Amino acid sequence: MGKGKIAAQCSHATLACYKHYLTRAPDSPILKRWERGGQAKVALQVKGEEELLVLQAQAVSLGLCAQVIQDAGRTQIASGSRTVLGILGPRGVVDGVTGGLKLL
Repeated sequence: MGKGKIAAQCSHATLACYKHYLTRAPDSPILKRWERGGQAKVALQVKGEEELLVLQAQAVSLGLCAQVIQDAGRTQIASGSRTVLGILGPRGVVDGVTGGLKLL
């Protein structure tokens, strides 16, 4: 993916996590802390789609919001390709899932 495509996919993941909390737990302390704390985001890389799905399952098992983005296939990526995983939750718990990944 090109830089612009990566940025767009990451933006979709951020918005998906935010909407997840707004619709399911709008008064969540996790959401409020994220909103007040500058909405921190970190872009990390995985080796492929399989690793992305393993990380999603791990995040969900820990009670984290974990949203996988599937591309519509209108530009650079095949339709249905899973491109990005957004995770929103307490920093220490998220780091337990993503701590071994390299920065993008």
